[in-house]
Amino acid sequence: MKIKTADFVISNSDVSKCPKEQLPEYAFIGRSNVGKSSLINMLTDRNKLAKISGRPGKTQLINHFKINNNWFLVDLPGYGYAKVSKTIKQTFQSFIKNYFLNREQLICTFVLIDSRHEPQKIDLEFMEFLGENGIPFCIIFTKVDKIKLSELNRNIQIYSKTMTQTIWETMPQHFVSSASNATGRDEILEFIDGINKGLEDNS
Repeated sequence: MKIKTADFVISNSDVSKCPKEQLPEYAFIGRSNVGKSSLINMLTDRNKLAKISGRPGKTQLINHFKINNNWFLVDLPGYGYAKVSKTIKQTFQSFIKNYFLNREQLICTFVLIDSRHEPQKIDLEFMEFLGENGIPFCIIFTKVDKIKLSELNRNIQIYSKTMTQTIWETMPQHFVSSASNATGRDEILEFIDGINKGLEDNS
């Protein structure tokens, strides 16, 4: 898939105010500072589409970007940032939860995981929430340029073992990515393109 257009549409914290168009949506979410904004900019080949900040927790709204006029990329707030107040955290959790439970246009969620770390409880709990509610998702392991290949493979194997010991039969589909050198860009976009074509064929 070639990204020809990527346009910001709306930011809000009310799911009922999200775009009414019946276009497929792909949500991106992860722990704060996982590299989400950098990944979105890399995927769309736009330097400043998603705001990058040295301060984790910068994204605090549901952000819709229309891609090629036929699907939405949805940038969601990060979770698990300790310096965000409890009140704001609860608000985040409330409208993020509402988005996932009520947004019919959502086709797939990409859960971003920092490839340098072993499984974190908050990531596992979030993916469990998605699984229990029947929300399709894939994993994107970010920042793979910052670790050795052997360490990356080891961490992915640990994730697979950890997840299949709980509620999962198999490890969900996953991708590896680096915003610095565009690793994973083609694979992720081809995955989205394949789903979109399947939806068009069935419409």
